[in-house]
Amino acid sequence: MTTDVDLTDGERAVVNAFQGGFPVVERPFEDAAAAMRDHGVDIDAAGLLATIRDLDERGVLSRFGALVNAQEIGGAATLVAMHAPEDRFDEIVEAVNDHREVAHNYEREHPHLNVWFVVSVADEDRVEEVLAEIEDETGQETYNLPKREEFRVEAKFYVDGPLDGDGDVAAAGIDCSALGPDIAPTDESVLSPAERDLVLEIQDGFPLTETPYGDIADAIGQETEWVLETVKRFERERKIRRIGVVPNHYALGYTENGMTVWNVPDEVVSEVGPEVASLPFVTHCYRRPRHEGVWPYNFFAMTHGRSEAESQQRIERVREVMSERWDVSDEDWDSLFSTQILKKTGIRMAERADANTREQ
Repeated sequence: MTTDVDLTDGERAVVNAFQGGFPVVERPFEDAAAAMRDHGVDIDAAGLLATIRDLDERGVLSRFGALVNAQEIGGAATLVAMHAPEDRFDEIVEAVNDHREVAHNYEREHPHLNVWFVVSVADEDRVEEVLAEIEDETGQETYNLPKREEFRVEAKFYVDGPLDGDGDVAAAGIDCSALGPDIAPTDESVLSPAERDLVLEIQDGFPLTETPYGDIADAIGQETEWVLETVKRFERERKIRRIGVVPNHYALGYTENGMTVWNVPDEVVSEVGPEVASLPFVTHCYRRPRHEGVWPYNFFAMTHGRSEAESQQRIERVREVMSERWDVSDEDWDSLFSTQILKKTGIRMAERADANTREQ
């Protein structure tokens, strides 16, 4: 894998090593650095922390910390598509973006459905209300595409080198997630007030200090041990998807953002889904509903590439996997590349967490 980003070998190793699997212990950089040394990268805890700080300051990382799974925290989110005519495009986009429930909005290449946005709400019933408001304000129909089945959500972006003695990328994908409290998951879906405070404190990243979990504990008035145990339990309950560095994929050269969509026969979706999701360059993979006469596709697979040629190669690989299970024609799929980001504020976790928090 190659990238045009100006990174040292040490910086590349850090980006590759911990896009997940970061230790949940009081001084995690010590264990993380030891694991990197075991994989052939000469770095100590201070050097690892300094490197992550520098990558964060330069914008190579979006943040460092936990990726909170909003779906497991409370509320609901859905993907919505609509048409914005060229002569009213800015007006319609402004009306959509004015809704605080709209978290992300992209223009995508499609002859009709060119505006794609995410609605995030504390109460699932609010989705239809927001869409009705948008339709009333714009005069344009919206097409709700909620997630019916999730096969993969794992946006990891690796860069080249350095290589280990076997010729593999050194330290890629180190997993120290076993380090930390041995605590069992629960079947509790509602948050306690303290758990809500923890979610809101960590949603934008961890402190870049030698003792991030202790500093989180201080910020929310809890003991460090409670934070360690709760973060580890949240990992096991999938309230946290993973912990580590979160690269800015644009900064790493992954500028081609292709949403491939497929009209997969319903009877083979459950077989195709895991196979497509296993492709390392597929970051998101879902089953979503069709809309009769407008949108024939029921399967979404997001790919990222560093060039148009690379993206096309990856899309062709998805098609090859599809073709092993059913007879794919040119009319059965499409790829919608994003042409501009119209809004990106992130999921409003506070409202969703508050609505799903029990009284003390």
